[in-house]
Amino acid sequence: MLDFALLGFIGLLLLLGIKRPFIWVLAYVYIDIVAPQKIGWGLIQSLQLSLIAFVAAFAGWLLLDAKSDARFTLRQGLILALLAWCGMTTLGAQFQDSAWEKWDWVWKALVFASLLPLTLRTKLRIEAAVLFIVLAVGTITINGGVKTIFGGGGYATLSLLVDENSGLYEGSIISCVAIAIIPLALWLARHGTLFKPGWMVTAFTAGLIFACMLIPVGTSARTGLVCLGVLGVVMLRSVRYRFVYLGLAGLAMMAAVPFLPQSYVERMGTIGGYEGDQSASTRLAVWGWTLDYVRDHPMGGGFDAFRANSFTYQTRVVTGEAGNSQVEFREVTEEARAYHSSYFEMLGEQGWIGLGLWLWLQLLGLWQMEKLRRRFQRRDSNRGSWQAGLATALQQAHLVYLAGAAFVGIAYQPFLFMLVGLQCGLWSYVRRVEGPELKAQFSRARRGPAKAAVAV
Repeated sequence: MLDFALLGFIGLLLLLGIKRPFIWVLAYVYIDIVAPQKIGWGLIQSLQLSLIAFVAAFAGWLLLDAKSDARFTLRQGLILALLAWCGMTTLGAQFQDSAWEKWDWVWKALVFASLLPLTLRTKLRIEAAVLFIVLAVGTITINGGVKTIFGGGGYATLSLLVDENSGLYEGSIISCVAIAIIPLALWLARHGTLFKPGWMVTAFTAGLIFACMLIPVGTSARTGLVCLGVLGVVMLRSVRYRFVYLGLAGLAMMAAVPFLPQSYVERMGTIGGYEGDQSASTRLAVWGWTLDYVRDHPMGGGFDAFRANSFTYQTRVVTGEAGNSQVEFREVTEEARAYHSSYFEMLGEQGWIGLGLWLWLQLLGLWQMEKLRRRFQRRDSNRGSWQAGLATALQQAHLVYLAGAAFVGIAYQPFLFMLVGLQCGLWSYVRRVEGPELKAQFSRARRGPAKAAVAV
């Protein structure tokens, strides 16, 4: 029955796409994030749904969609340059078997990110893409939030829609992504037109945000706490009453602490010191190994180059009871440990050139969203514009993701490149729609003094 329900929904999206090809783009967003083929039990698992939706989305744009308003941006060029570089390093990867397995999904994420802005020709399409991304992630977070409330959480034990610990269903990754979509959900609640603002939309958004904030608790992922802290700081720029915001945030934090599981509190307490935490010590050792590795392999070792690592370090272990405890230092040897950082993941796998392209892509997006935010805030000082609001939300989501990426290997996560695609689409849309108006304003400003002089 579950398979029929999932296939029925996907089939409906594909059917609607015959009349509106952009719906195939939304279908791919849903499938790539939720992975319904992994949720079902029978026929659906044998279907290549992601590939089917990808081909439909690309073919729909290429053959059926209008292209008169499509604009190719610099960041899309960077995405394709990164794709080409990843392809080259994969050809020479140190571990060919796993490298090509990773390539199978990385290339789709990069190609789709370069395609998505070309399809976002209208405000309605931009909003629909944001809505599908938020609701797709919400499908996972609401499920996890409900289970957390009823005591189903714990480190590496929270059971989400899929019984596996990879992709968005991995605890640290979903914790990061769940916090990142909060600004986008708030933007939809304020500026959405597909579901117009009202008490029902507000109530659903509040529930969704609450579920997103529960995910770091349910997964006991320290990354989620870091992302939540970063979001709290970056939102200070956009709130109207900052002192009220800080006060309410402090009260909410104090009210929540007594209800947090003891296991969660103890795990969060390990953030302050890495010596007694083997996981944190391993991260530092892997990062040090990666720096040594790129000295000999400045172009990187291809996907999954971390499998070559081997290192030994000391970790601190406290034994005994309180008041009679002893501290021991134990030697630990690790092999083939993952990077646990997107920055070191890019560096180890794609070398300095790949890391440079990736960082350029991220930083340029933050700058472009800041530029849009300031432009529309100056123009619409008395009323918030949807453009400024979306630019702010995309910037905040991006910053949260990049903060979480410092501790999780999610450099190629499709969600990140969907954010990048949305930013490129908004940037291109604004330049196309607002460009003539800005040029006209500039021309009038230049002609104004001349006319005044003649009149005098």
